Order: sequence, then structure tokens, then C-alpha cells
Amino acid sequence: MSEMLQTADVAASDADLLGQSAIAVREAGSALRERFGDVVRYQTRDELMRALAANDDTALDILRPRLTQLRPQARWVEDELDGGALPSGEWWVVDPAEGNVNHLHGLPDWAVTATLVRENRPVLTVVHLPLTGETYTALTGAGAHLDGRPLHVSPTTDLGLSIVATSQARPDEDEAVVRRVGSSITAMLLDALVVRTAVPATLHLANVAAGRIDAFWQFAGARADLLPGALLVTEAGGRVSDAHGRPWTPQSESFLATAPGIHAEAVTTLSR
Repeated sequence: MSEMLQTADVAASDADLLGQSAIAVREAGSALRERFGDVVRYQTRDELMRALAANDDTALDILRPRLTQLRPQARWVEDELDGGALPSGEWWVVDPAEGNVNHLHGLPDWAVTATLVRENRPVLTVVHLPLTGETYTALTGAGAHLDGRPLHVSPTTDLGLSIVATSQARPDEDEAVVRRVGSSITAMLLDALVVRTAVPATLHLANVAAGRIDAFWQFAGARADLLPGALLVTEAGGRVSDAHGRPWTPQSESFLATAPGIHAEAVTTLSR
């Protein structure tokens, strides 16, 4: 009985934490929205990196103190491009400007995300789209939601009738990964109805969770661009694995999230 009560207390605490985290993420999104508009011009990689950092710092100046206050014992992942397993304990995995390059180019596809990871498993996540005002949330065992409305993945069972999507994990990717991405897009163009290719990954995964698209895959990747969407899709009833159908972890070399009815077909296509 005491163990059951303790589990319930943790769940209640995490649910409250999710709500408070969403407030902080929305505030950071508002600050980034104020910076959005004209295309930011840059001539060199250094100028690009400074512009990206300015957006990151704008959001982090809000997120870091707020999230640290909410969960003082949780450590902080400093680089949103890092991958692999985390040391034990709790960690905030945050992307202060997911789709930052889109923001600089005046494109609408960007978001602010914050995910609490406990013993290398995402516990809760918030994905906020400042331009639309939408907030996607997920809590382990409690489902995924869009502005409080439950999300459910697509009921489709035919890859040939499916909209699928992929994303570039990062610039300057290893040539072998780039070639694998290219061949996978060709394979999906042959087997799926429509293939979408764009960054960032998180927005595609939110669409999978919402049932708008049916599958997303990516080779390589960082924790910050896959963990939020992995939790959203899982809690919305989807399947998450690597491209070969094996259990996905942040150490995996590939990622696949689908509606359950096309998971096996998608694995077959990506394994060719």
C-alpha cells in the first residue's frame, strides 16, 4: 500500500511539474516570437553561429532559472546537439530554439522544448509553437495532449496511403549518414504516398502524435530533437524503434516513429 501511495505521489508531482514547465516554456517562446520577423543575414559560419546563439540565449535566460527552481536536483544538458546516454539521475534536456535556422530565415517551423529525463527515460515534455500558440505536452502513463486535448496517432494500416516525413539531424553530417538518408528517402518515395523532408524533427513527431502524418524517421540525431517527440508519439499510442525495429535509445544510430498499423512496413522499407 505504501509503495502504491508513493507512486501516486510521484505521478501527482510530475503532473504539477509538467504544468509549471509549460508556463516557463511558453514565456521563453514569447521572447523568441518578439525576435521573429525579417530574415537575419549572415556571410560567414561565425556570423551564423552568433545569430543562433543569440536566439538560444534569449530563451535560456528564461528557461534555465525557471526549470532549475522547479527541479533543483535535476542537472542540465548544456549542448542540445549532444547524443548518447546520460549519467544516472534527472536531467533537463532543453532545445531553446528547435528549428533555430528556420527562425533566422523567417520560416514558421520552430519551437521551444523542455523534457525531463529520469534514468535515461523521458518523463515529461513540453513543445510550444509560439507562432500558433499551440502547446504539446506528454507525461509518462498519462497520455499526450495538444492544449489539453488528447492526441492519438493515425489508424492507418497501409504505408502506400501514408504521409511520412524525415529530417536532417544536423549540418556537416558524416557522408555515410548523408548517403543513407538519401537512399531511405528514395525507398520511401517508392513505397509511401507522400514524403516530407524538413527540419526540425520535433515538429514532424508532434504531427505523428496528432495523427496528421503517419511516420517519421531519421538517421543519427541528438537527444533534444528526438526525446520530446518520442514521448509524445509513445503516449499518443504510436510505435518508436530504430529503423530496424529494435528498441530505440539515445545511443541508437537511427530513429523511427509510426502509427502502429504501418510500423512493420516502414521497417521493411528502411531496411532495404
